[in-house]
Amino acid sequence: MSKLRFDVVQDAFKKKAVIVETPDTRPSEYFGELVFNREKMYKYLDVKTFNSLIDCIDNGKPLDRETADHVASGMKTWAIEHGVTHITHWFQPLTEGTAEKHDSFMEYDNKGGMIENFDGKSLVQQEPDASSFPNGGIRATFEARGYTAWDPTSPVFIQDDTLCIPTVFIAYTGEALDYKTPLKKALKAVNDAALPICKLFDSKVKKVYSYLGWEQEYFLVDEDLYAARPDLMLTGRTLMGHASSKNQQLDDHYFGAIPSRVAAFMRDIEIAGYKLGIPLKTRHNEVAPNQFELAPIFGETNLSNDQNQLIMNTMNSIARKHGFVVLLHEKPFDGINGSGKHNNWSLGTDTGTLLLAPGKDSKGNLQFVTFFVNVLAAVQKYNGLLKASIASATNAHRLGANEAPPAIVSAFLGKTMTDVLHKLLEVPSDTPIEIAGKKGKSVGLVEIPEIFVDNTDRNRTSPFAFTGNRFEFRAVGSSANCANAMTTLNAAVADQLTAFKKDVDKEIAKGKDVNIAIMDTLKPIIKSIIDVICFDGNGYSDEWQIEAKKRGLDVETCVPQMFKAFTEKENIEMFTRMGIYSEKELEARNEVRWEMYTKKVQIEARVMGRMAINHIIPAALSYQTKLLDNIQKIKDIFPDNYREMAVVEIDLVQKISAKITEIRDKVNSMVEARKEANKITDEYQKALAYYKIAESLFAIRRPIDKLEEIVDNDMWPLPKYRELLFIN
Repeated sequence: MSKLRFDVVQDAFKKKAVIVETPDTRPSEYFGELVFNREKMYKYLDVKTFNSLIDCIDNGKPLDRETADHVASGMKTWAIEHGVTHITHWFQPLTEGTAEKHDSFMEYDNKGGMIENFDGKSLVQQEPDASSFPNGGIRATFEARGYTAWDPTSPVFIQDDTLCIPTVFIAYTGEALDYKTPLKKALKAVNDAALPICKLFDSKVKKVYSYLGWEQEYFLVDEDLYAARPDLMLTGRTLMGHASSKNQQLDDHYFGAIPSRVAAFMRDIEIAGYKLGIPLKTRHNEVAPNQFELAPIFGETNLSNDQNQLIMNTMNSIARKHGFVVLLHEKPFDGINGSGKHNNWSLGTDTGTLLLAPGKDSKGNLQFVTFFVNVLAAVQKYNGLLKASIASATNAHRLGANEAPPAIVSAFLGKTMTDVLHKLLEVPSDTPIEIAGKKGKSVGLVEIPEIFVDNTDRNRTSPFAFTGNRFEFRAVGSSANCANAMTTLNAAVADQLTAFKKDVDKEIAKGKDVNIAIMDTLKPIIKSIIDVICFDGNGYSDEWQIEAKKRGLDVETCVPQMFKAFTEKENIEMFTRMGIYSEKELEARNEVRWEMYTKKVQIEARVMGRMAINHIIPAALSYQTKLLDNIQKIKDIFPDNYREMAVVEIDLVQKISAKITEIRDKVNSMVEARKEANKITDEYQKALAYYKIAESLFAIRRPIDKLEEIVDNDMWPLPKYRELLFIN
């Protein structure tokens, strides 16, 4: 083993669990202590200011400058008590991460000294450089003005010595330059579309909420081993590496005992999360070695998405304290499962009703079926767009890899709901929909089993699966900002619900009873979704890909091509109709997507080429020289039959020569392809060229991985999978 690799592997194996200093109190007692939540608002604001702020949060009423000043004053008092010295507007630009610029509280007091000051203007709005973030051409370099504006619906929180204010980020000309702005618009759209339908069932409903429960998968690797892998450091994944003899084939890691160092890390994450008001609930080993998962209790989508962004940042900083690095790449290791971020999504009302769960009576069940069917109709109509919302250069390695949803968006319902939908097509429109077991059975009832959550199996190959009282959008990538998928899904559902309500109103205008009008409108939709979007079989089978294409579902696998869905005419019309994106914003975001795709593949290609030439080939040549020296010594002593005596060495030399030549030729071809691609000015065409380059990286990897099995272990320059994937 090379000395560098030997040293880093030894250091990694010697590491012990960091002792966690847990708080003396129960988690429930310090939950949210670093969040300016309603409890803090009540304590630090006067009654008038408190009521105005709550009215702003709950009902969207604007805050005047005087009220904003009072809010800022209360926040400052609370923050200083926690040792805060700086503030930042915390936003989510199109980099898929978060951004922050810290300003201190310090200002001149006009008496020769300094004071801590924080006013409503600083709270409500700031001006970062809008040209330095991805914007798709909306802002030129010399047009730098952009604004961050406070989002009162997402609580202010403290990190270290900084008061973090969640904000939207928009250009001087008004276009959204972030993920939060369109998400909030989509949440408003789904409320506006769902509310009139809810009122057909319950006049007391005043608001409809979108809910999100994310499941965050991730890998951990020792930071010493990470630092010895340029590919991990620069791309987030291993561009080369032969499979370990043992990986996940024994299924012994999933839900297995959590290693002590990892458990210590997880406890620190939970403590930090609880203080930040993140209701973390679940932690466990995932399928692949060194792969783990955490998940919270579901919450309102905008806040839940902010919390996911916050926890990803927190995981990275805490991992370092434990000698780990968190890998959020969707496919950091070849040959074992990658990581996703399942988005459990639902709708609910301010009266406490979950719209995707059966009701307490036939009326409630009809409401459930109404929303259930319309969600599926939205997924069917916009299946290509939904796939585009989760597509990326990194997620491309995971989708369709027999471990995660295939690159075809279909919906899994399970036998129970499939049977319910079939029966609804057969019975008259005035047939009650009851819960089996609640009432005596009678002919004609459409029955839903009482124990609803457990009445169906799960289908891990389905990108969009119904799981009892919600849909699980399983295709979202581990490193992604959930907002992109959630904006698209909520927008699509809002559009479908709006169209559905218009059709119901037409039936009511004919003199039909409301319930019959609803069912008459639902039936043709049910027939369509059963025939097209619903699929309960193996999503990886070749037969399904053929069948899906016949059904009219999007089967595209090229990521740059997937992105074009955002700028297709019907999708532009939908987004503009729902008030979420303008055509200019959609075109700009696609420019960003293509550019980001190109840059990520470009970085991978550069790293692959340089590692192949600077790491792999020199190591192989060194071993080959060692073999040739041995052959020469045998020849010197046994000149007549050295070929027979050195047959193994000669065979290895020939194999190494062949692999080195193959690597050199393929790297040279890839470099030439990059040079040609870099001449392309159109971002879409350039991304297509880099899509082919991305495919060529696998061809370079194959001979490198073969060399790893041939070259002397002591001479191999990189930590191997067997060292990276198992934590002691």
